[in-house]
Amino acid sequence: MTLEHESPEIKLAIDLIMLLEKNELSPALVLAALEIVKNDYLRKADTRE
Repeated sequence: MTLEHESPEIKLAIDLIMLLEKNELSPALVLAALEIVKNDYLRKADTRE
């Protein structure tokens, strides 16, 4: 699978999925952590505008 023509968002998403799967974390734990990360980045985006 080549990603050279994919957007940066797709590349990052694939990297994150691979990292999470490698660590064999439960889906519930991953989703909870992603919600925290999402909220953090939403706050960061709000302060930059």
